[in-house]
Amino acid sequence: MATANHSRSNSFPSQSHPAIESVEDHLCRLRADSESTSVCSNLANLRNLHEGIDDLIQMPSVQQTLSHKNWINELLEGSLKLVDLCALSREIVCLTKESV
Repeated sequence: MATANHSRSNSFPSQSHPAIESVEDHLCRLRADSESTSVCSNLANLRNLHEGIDDLIQMPSVQQTLSHKNWINELLEGSLKLVDLCALSREIVCLTKESV
């Protein structure tokens, strides 16, 4: 007679990856500072958030998950365009504020 061994596993919440925590921190900072800081600071915070998201997307585990999707290249291209747009917008706003 065979004895069945059943084991139970306790599942604990895993700790967030530092890249995820960084994105969450940038997002919270952007939300909190959006009305109280300058446009230049907000654009810098937005750029930091975007860079954090880009770092997150570049993680091997995320890349493996997304490797089956053809749209990842389009997403990354759009992401790069957004970073460029944020940098350009920040420069324009800063130059405008200096000239006033």
